[in-house]
Amino acid sequence: MADVTVNTPATAPVPPSSRRVSARLAAIAESATLAVDAQAKALKAAGRPVIGFGAGEPDFPTPEYIVEAAAAATRDPANHRYSPAAGLPALREAIAAKTLRDSGYEVSPGQVLVTNGGKQAVYQAFAAVVDPGDEVLLPAPYWTTYPEAIRLAGGVPVEVFAGVDQGYLVTVEQLEAARTERTKALLFCSPSNPTGAVYSPEQTAEIGRWAHEHGIWVLTDEIYEHLTYDDTVFTPILRAVPELADTTIVLNGVAKTYAMTGWRVGWMISPADVTKAATNLQSHLTSNVANVSQRAAIAALTGDLSAVDAMRAAFDRRRRTMVEMLSAIDGVVCPTPQGAFYAYPSVEGVLGRTIRGTTPTTSAELAALVLEHAEVAVVPGEAFGPSGFLRLSYALGDEDLAEGVGRIQRLLGEAS
Repeated sequence: MADVTVNTPATAPVPPSSRRVSARLAAIAESATLAVDAQAKALKAAGRPVIGFGAGEPDFPTPEYIVEAAAAATRDPANHRYSPAAGLPALREAIAAKTLRDSGYEVSPGQVLVTNGGKQAVYQAFAAVVDPGDEVLLPAPYWTTYPEAIRLAGGVPVEVFAGVDQGYLVTVEQLEAARTERTKALLFCSPSNPTGAVYSPEQTAEIGRWAHEHGIWVLTDEIYEHLTYDDTVFTPILRAVPELADTTIVLNGVAKTYAMTGWRVGWMISPADVTKAATNLQSHLTSNVANVSQRAAIAALTGDLSAVDAMRAAFDRRRRTMVEMLSAIDGVVCPTPQGAFYAYPSVEGVLGRTIRGTTPTTSAELAALVLEHAEVAVVPGEAFGPSGFLRLSYALGDEDLAEGVGRIQRLLGEAS
C-alpha cells in the first residue's frame, strides 16, 4: 500500500494519543544558566580553553566542618532510612533558630519544609498558593526558573521591568500599574539573581505594605541574604512588615552562603496550612531530602559565619575587578551590584555594531559571538527578561575572571 501524505492545518488540535510529551512539560524552557554552564564544560572537555561565567555557583569547597559532619552522618544507621517528608526535626529547629538569629523574627519549626534545593522550594511555593489563571507579578530581570515554576503551577507570570536607570529595582507605582483583579502573588528577590540589586529597607517596607494592603501573597527569595557589599544591608520583608506573616512564603537554602550547591538542601517557611499542603505534595513527589545532606545543613546553620565572611571578601574583590573591566568597554554600562555574585551589564550600546563580520542585534546573538570568538560563556538577557543584557557570575577564580573579561574587552573593542 502506498504511503499517503495528509496535509493537516497548523491550527488543527493534536490528538492526545499522538502527543509523546505532555503539553505541560513540552512548554517548559530549559534552564538557560545550566545550559550555558554545560556548554562551557563540554567545550573545555573537548580541549578548548573556555572560561565560563554562566553558573551561579561558588568556586570554594564546602567548609570542612560541614563535610566532617556529613561524613559522620554516613556512619549512623539512622540516616540510612526514610525520615519525615518535611525534614529532620533537628534541621527544622535549626532553620527556625537561624531565622531568628539572621532575620530577627520568630517562626515555629512546624512552619518549615525542607526541600531538595531552593528550586523545589520555589516550585512548591507557587504550587501551594497559585491556581490556574492567577497572575503573579514578576519583577524583571528575574531568575530564569521563576516564570517556568509559575506556569507549571497554572499561573500567569506578569513581568514588571526595571532597567539600568532604576538600578534594576521596581517601584510600587510599577507594581500597582501591573496589578489586576487576578493578581495573586508577587515574587520578591533581594539580593537579586541576576542583577545583584538590593532593595533598601525603605523600598522593601513600601513594597511590603502595598502587598499587604491589597491582599497579595509575597514569595520572597532570600538565598543571597549573607552576600551584600559596601554598606548595603539585606532587609527581610517580614521584619520590615510583620503584618505580612499570614500571606508570605520565605524561600532559602544553604547553597550560596555555604558553597553547598551540590548538597541540595533548601527550605520554605510559610503559614502552617501552606506548609502542610506543600509537605503533602513533597510526600508524593520526592519524600525526604537525603539525610546526610540534612545533617550537613544542620552543621552549617549552627556553626559560625567565619567561612562565609572569607568567601564574601573574595566575592567583593572579584566584583570590583569585574565592574571596572566591564565598564571600560565602549558601549557597555555596568551598574555596581550590591549583593549576590553577579554583574548584569547592559550591552545595548554594542548591539548593531559589527564584530568580526557579524552584526549582533540581540544579546543572545552577542553571547554566541563571544563564545565563538573569545571562548567565554556568558548568559544572555533573554534568559532573564528583555534582550540587551548579559549576566556574568563572579563566583570563579580571580585569574580566570580577569582573563575571561579581558577576552571580552578585546573582542568588543573591535566593534565598529
